[in-house]
Amino acid sequence: MQTSQNQIIPVLAAIISNAQNEILIAQRKPGLGNAGKWEFPGGKIKIGESPETGLKREIMEEMGAEIEVICPYHIVNHAIDQRSILLLAYLAVLRDEIKYMNDHSDIQWVKIPQLLTFDLAEADIPVAQRLIKDGI
Repeated sequence: MQTSQNQIIPVLAAIISNAQNEILIAQRKPGLGNAGKWEFPGGKIKIGESPETGLKREIMEEMGAEIEVICPYHIVNHAIDQRSILLLAYLAVLRDEIKYMNDHSDIQWVKIPQLLTFDLAEADIPVAQRLIKDGI
């Protein structure tokens, strides 16, 4: 998974929708990587973990909420310095309420056409662009 020049980091993202056709985005806390940027919540997958299981675990750890992962949606390969973020985005729905925010300072439910008005993390921008194009 790693070469001397480039490290590939697989990262999961949940595109969580609600009954009003809004998408949940979360703003990274100060002091964390991508501080202040908005993102689709998620995180790193653990060795031996399926993406779906990893995404459920990450949302539970970050927000205390259970999600149902529906299906894969988009893959983004984004280069940062000598690293490459391989973002695996999945469509999902929230199964209970968000109880806390460990990695985020704010969350918002956003209509899809407004996603790009937020200062999104760079790897999340192609996912937002596809959501807008697909009109999901």
